[in-house]
Amino acid sequence: MAHRSAISGRYISNAAAARHPRTSVTESGANRSSGTHHRSAISGRFITPAAAARHPNTSITEQG
Repeated sequence: MAHRSAISGRYISNAAAARHPRTSVTESGANRSSGTHHRSAISGRFITPAAAARHPNTSITEQG
């Protein structure tokens, strides 16, 4: 599984993901949906575009 930083968008190591769990996202599988979706790095839930704009360091924008 790959880990990605919610702040920079870059892939990070397992150790870095363990040190910063609130700002890292674990990716698994392929994104098979269409359109743009926003996800919280903290809860893992989908959020609205407005919430993603308010919290850019803890949200991930996924494009399918």
